[in-house]
Order: sequence, then C-alpha cells, then structure tokens
Amino acid sequence: MPDIRPAASSAALLLNATYEPLCVVSVRRAAILILSGKAVCVADGDGVLHSSRHRVPVPLVAKLTRYVRVPYRTQVGLSRRAIFARDGGRCVYCQGPAETIDHVHPRSKGGQHAWDNVVAACARCNHHKGDKTLSDLGWRLPVKPTVPHGAIWRVIGHRTPDPRWAQWLETV
Repeated sequence: MPDIRPAASSAALLLNATYEPLCVVSVRRAAILILSGKAVCVADGDGVLHSSRHRVPVPLVAKLTRYVRVPYRTQVGLSRRAIFARDGGRCVYCQGPAETIDHVHPRSKGGQHAWDNVVAACARCNHHKGDKTLSDLGWRLPVKPTVPHGAIWRVIGHRTPDPRWAQWLETV
C-alpha cells in the first residue's frame, strides 16, 4: 500500500529570479512550476512526489526562471488570523490565550474596524469590557495596536514561516 500521508510541510517559499521572496505556495503548485520549467528547485524538503513518469523531491524553496514585477500592496489585509499573529496569540489585557478580537474603542461608540483599533482578547476580558471604553474601566493597553509593517508581512502574511526558509527571508 502506498504511503499517502501528507509531507511534513505542505507549503513552499517562491522566490523571484533575483532571489527576492514573492509568496508562499502549496507544494503541489511549486512542483507544477518546476515541472513546467517556470521555476527551479532551490532547496528540497522532506520526501518525494511521484507520478507515473517522474519522481520529484518535495520542493521547500523554488525560484522563478524569469523575473516577475510585483506591485505590492501598501498595507497588510486586516483579518482575524493576522490580528492573532500580530498580538502573538495572547490577550492584550491579561496576557492569557486569545480567543476573540476586541475593538478598543467600541464600534457602537464610533470606533472603526481598523488595525489601530482591533486587538486579540480572551473571552473573559472581551465579555467584561463589552461596549465600554478603556477609560470607563480604568484599563490601559501595554502597547498601542498598529498596522504590521515590513516586507515579511507582505510575503508570508499571518503564516508561521518554516524555519528552513530563514536564509531567504533574511534579505526581506
């Protein structure tokens, strides 16, 4: 019986022809780019992909053969997963494990759904805060919430990077 377990890493880092990190793609997409001659494998991951005619090492990092100009977005998209990644998965109020998101200035009182007004929170703190402001409760934020910045957020977004990608992400 063939081994059908997924590879340890199901994602591959895709580099531009200049070795600039572009994005993270699935291992399947990286293998297709390599087999079609649009990319070359720079680093192999664990395992081998099999087809009826080919055996391809699982790509960990692939580099495009032609340069692609990419107009990067100026801001990182706001999502629940990205908020948890920015705040380290911890409640900003009590440092416990975060389960929900909270609007620092409640939306019911005119607060916006924006990076500088949304934080990760545990259910207990979020429920206790409700639609009150921090000054109503006498609470203070240890760190002001901000928009994540840096090229690495554009490349990998909210994902946890594979530690084996470190040498290619250092240049970002």
